[in-house]
Amino acid sequence: MAGVVHRHHHFARRGYRQRVYVERTKPLEQYTTEELYVRFRFGKADIEYLVNLLRPKLQHRTQRSHGLSVEDQILIALRFYAYGTFYQVVGDYMGVVKSAVRDVVRDVSIALASLVNEFVSFPKDNQIAQAKRSFFLLGNMPNTIGAIDCTHVHIQAPRENEWEFINRKGRHSINVQLVCDADLIITNCIVKWPGSVHDARIPRESALYRDLQTNRPDGIILGDSAYPLLPWLMTPFLTANTPAQARFNTAHCRARCAIERLNGVLKRRFACLNYLRAEPQKACNITLACIVLHNIATKRNVPLCADNDAPEPLGDPNQPPAFCQNEQTGRAARDAIVRHYF
Repeated sequence: MAGVVHRHHHFARRGYRQRVYVERTKPLEQYTTEELYVRFRFGKADIEYLVNLLRPKLQHRTQRSHGLSVEDQILIALRFYAYGTFYQVVGDYMGVVKSAVRDVVRDVSIALASLVNEFVSFPKDNQIAQAKRSFFLLGNMPNTIGAIDCTHVHIQAPRENEWEFINRKGRHSINVQLVCDADLIITNCIVKWPGSVHDARIPRESALYRDLQTNRPDGIILGDSAYPLLPWLMTPFLTANTPAQARFNTAHCRARCAIERLNGVLKRRFACLNYLRAEPQKACNITLACIVLHNIATKRNVPLCADNDAPEPLGDPNQPPAFCQNEQTGRAARDAIVRHYF
């Protein structure tokens, strides 16, 4: 019998189990596109796109007796990402057992995470010119190709090295670094550091940092005062001593708000990122999956529906600077921008 879940009810007196068949839901047949947006964050055409995209990585599971179709797996995972509820709650909604939800979320997350380099890439060539135009329209900030910030994905206390994951607010988390463009497309991500790690350490030990230090980009990235001041990474003046510096700070703030908006959109679209009952590695895979899905949704113009059931994302206050900002080459580059544009 396809489309059913076996649930065994135990009867101690008679010594046998009764097998109960629960009919699986068929969301693509039941709901309109608008209703799918609310329940799964994607419409019918988008879900079909995801099914075709992930079929090569997930279809092996359908060889089992009563196996879940690729479509079923995608829908179960999307429901979890959208609401972040217990596996049992998702299973009851979708008509599958708790263990199946757990396995599906693991497999779909790994499959999506493996595509991160395909869907998350730093702007190149003609993309750079477009990124600069978009940031200038956003905040009158010249020559800008990205904005950088970190956001914390809260997790349950890990079984190993638990202390490493306690952040400044005393909660366990993964510290996730994101770079985005003015259209909220994620162009770089680092998803591996425990919550105790300072924002400034993450870029210094990244491949992006090494690449941009060696091969200066045709443009700048905007960061808050927790980041180093480098020729390609512009931070605001801690104290604006001239009107021109004040204008720079205003433009910097307006343009950099893109990354703050992204962090809010990401956690509103995928409420599971507000708190994951998962060990760090699994939490990282789920986070990467949501990053890939966010870029797919943004590029396909999937609307971000107002959902009163989704928790409001928790803000991440800026970290204090971890070092002196007076890197000479970065200061000279910032002063040159102020002279020429402000």
